[in-house]
Amino acid sequence: MRTTRFTAFLFTVTLFSVLTGCKKTVAPVSERIAKVWTASKVDENKVTVYTKGGTANVRNYATFKLDLSGAPTVKYTEFDGNTFTGTYSLPSDTRLVLTGLTPQPTGSNGTIEFTINSIDDNTLSLSRTTASQKTGGTTNDYSLTNP
Repeated sequence: MRTTRFTAFLFTVTLFSVLTGCKKTVAPVSERIAKVWTASKVDENKVTVYTKGGTANVRNYATFKLDLSGAPTVKYTEFDGNTFTGTYSLPSDTRLVLTGLTPQPTGSNGTIEFTINSIDDNTLSLSRTTASQKTGGTTNDYSLTNP
């Protein structure tokens, strides 16, 4: 009787230990962000102006691309097709900074900063921290996907 209880107790403790010890490790943001991202939805001043595949888009972000696949090099293509190259850094898990962009984007000193709202394997949500002169001084939010 004692052996049966001890065996059951030991089995329960072992099972509990296995279940709580098997946690999926999440890769750091620096690894998860190192991809080529394209726009799936863009809001300018909190108004949706582009949805991928949409027919009533105010602005066409189909060419928008944020290529972070070759760290620390960035290739940033705006909605109008202009491409800028430079470097990127992640000062924290919630900040993405593009620096040394050439040619310099309109209204910038060669630097664009984003707040990382969320990231997973296939989606990235960013908010630009300064207004975009190309879109009339709007503050933009980007929902990006990795195709």
